[in-house]
Amino acid sequence: MFNFDLFMIVGLIGQGMFSMRFIVQWLASERAGKSVIPFSFWVFSLGGSFLLLLYAVYRRDPIFILGQAPNLLIYSRNIWLIKRGK
Repeated sequence: MFNFDLFMIVGLIGQGMFSMRFIVQWLASERAGKSVIPFSFWVFSLGGSFLLLLYAVYRRDPIFILGQAPNLLIYSRNIWLIKRGK
């Protein structure tokens, strides 16, 4: 049914990481009783977006590439701002 190659596995891992960020954010917010965005949210965002971008480049999907590429800058900047503030 599916031909699992290296890049399909990369894409699946990327999508899993990207999805984990919402679970991490939800659990942190539930614990705090208010909406919070933990550092791990940005780490999962960056990792998932990077792997999804690799997958999109491999698939030569310009829509997917345009959707993921700017995210790397945004997530990296947020991580840098958090690290700089500590």
